[in-house]
Amino acid sequence: MHISEGLLPAPLWLGGYGITALLTGWSLHLLQRLEKDPRRQLPKAALLTAAFFVASSIHLPFPPASLHLLLNGLLGVMLGALAYPAIVVGLFFQAVAFGHGGLTTLGINAAIMGIPALLAGGIFRMGRRRLGDGLAAFWAGAAGVGLAALLFYEVVMAALLGEGTVSTQAERLALGSLVMAHLPLAAVEGLFTCWVVRFLQRVQPELLGEDAKR
Repeated sequence: MHISEGLLPAPLWLGGYGITALLTGWSLHLLQRLEKDPRRQLPKAALLTAAFFVASSIHLPFPPASLHLLLNGLLGVMLGALAYPAIVVGLFFQAVAFGHGGLTTLGINAAIMGIPALLAGGIFRMGRRRLGDGLAAFWAGAAGVGLAALLFYEVVMAALLGEGTVSTQAERLALGSLVMAHLPLAAVEGLFTCWVVRFLQRVQPELLGEDAKR
């Protein structure tokens, strides 16, 4: 799910940095507005950023590819708007430590992962009253992966079509097959997010937000 160095033309990766700068600023502004003491969220954010970082080393075989966990949906559920800057930090260390993605593509990779994380957080918060916390968490975790896969496909196709390097239907199908391989991963992450939410409800519900105590 990481776009590597050199794949994107300059306008795309510069645009990715612009989007990431705007969304990171908005996330931090929203955190300061909603939290009396924003520093209270830092330990939770640091823990989940570390989990996001480590998840990239856990690979699961989903033919035709071997995919690693994303956990962006879980970060959206747990951190809300703070998920975006947490993902930026996690992706930076993944690029430096593991060579996943790159520094020029950090902004667009953050947008591919972070925008679905924000939407996943919204799905959880809007869906928990109608669907229950567990089912809402499942759909949030699954949506994080599914939406990221769709954004990845659109960005890569835009880059390849812009350079005229996608010439056959077979090449498009190959990229589409890679994206479709993320569907079972979406189910796995949905189940994992559901389990985490259920577990935290029993042991420390305040980590899910103030309305978790309803």
